[in-house]
Amino acid sequence: MTDLSRTEAYDYRLDPERIARYPAARRDGSRLLAFRRGAGGEGAEGMRDLRFRDLPGLIPEGDLLVVNESRVLPLRLRGRKPTGARCEALLVRPRGSGGFGAAQSFEALVRPGSKLRPGARIVVADDLSLLVGERTPTGERIVRIESPRPTGELLEAYGELPLPPYLDRGEEPVDRERYQTVYAARPGSAAAPTAGLHFTPGLLAELARRGVALARLTLHVGPGTFRPVAKESVDGHGMHAEPWAISPGAARSVEAARARGARVWAVGTTVVRALESAAVDGGLVGTGRGTTGLFIRPGYTFRVVDALITNFHLPRSTLLMLVSAFAGYRTTMRAYRHAIAAGYRFYSYGDAMAVLPAARAGRG
Repeated sequence: MTDLSRTEAYDYRLDPERIARYPAARRDGSRLLAFRRGAGGEGAEGMRDLRFRDLPGLIPEGDLLVVNESRVLPLRLRGRKPTGARCEALLVRPRGSGGFGAAQSFEALVRPGSKLRPGARIVVADDLSLLVGERTPTGERIVRIESPRPTGELLEAYGELPLPPYLDRGEEPVDRERYQTVYAARPGSAAAPTAGLHFTPGLLAELARRGVALARLTLHVGPGTFRPVAKESVDGHGMHAEPWAISPGAARSVEAARARGARVWAVGTTVVRALESAAVDGGLVGTGRGTTGLFIRPGYTFRVVDALITNFHLPRSTLLMLVSAFAGYRTTMRAYRHAIAAGYRFYSYGDAMAVLPAARAGRG
């Protein structure tokens, strides 16, 4: 029997050619692997190879789709030391009030960290420098913006989207549009909530015509989402924390879905973490803001989410562990084997899966 407390249980091999380095020609043209939550067996039975545009046919009328409307910011600032050596800073979170657009001081990841000691300066442009300060308890560095211009204006002028490292390339013009969801509205993420990248305005309109309800929340994704679990035991991993916000309207949507016997569909692992972090009795959620370090892995009991739309995730990652907890470990790993054999594209710009609700009487 597989020991699910061991990180190696969540490993798999992937040909690097299967990593999607660019988005599909059409958002909803990505492939979609659909299967039911908790389905047993080792064969390919129950695995349906679809296109993302087929999603409306999978969600029953009256069910609730919950999306994360966080927007990715161009938080990577490349520059040079006064000596001419190249260096960079990835802004992780603002310090104090004002958010990314107004703050002057940030916690950041800097490279090369060993060469950027306190007091070092990164020159980004004639009107923008970063002063590097001390290390934080979580390993980031304090950096201070030195410029007469507003921070938000500087990010738009000089910042780059912090694309995932496995894309192995810098930002290109296509990324400004395609590394955002079409409903992104709340700036604050260092990475896209990638399950939502497949939606188009037309697809959302079709879901509405079919009677599927929509709710929006916010969870700002940090760069820690790409950090694999380095410990041999899952229990030894320190989960990164991310801020979330759930409005009264979103909470009422969940309550209304429960009252009519409908199911809650989470678009992405970020939505799962937000909803489960805000869970209260009866499968409902509270309102407000918070920061979650919730680490969901096999053995977790879900209180709110009934179905999940997500991309394919890195081996040994907390995201793969979350999906394994939701769909069932054997089912998840069977789905990954199927996707690899069938030539699916993986990771942020790759294809998607729909983990359908467990079967129950009277529902499809």
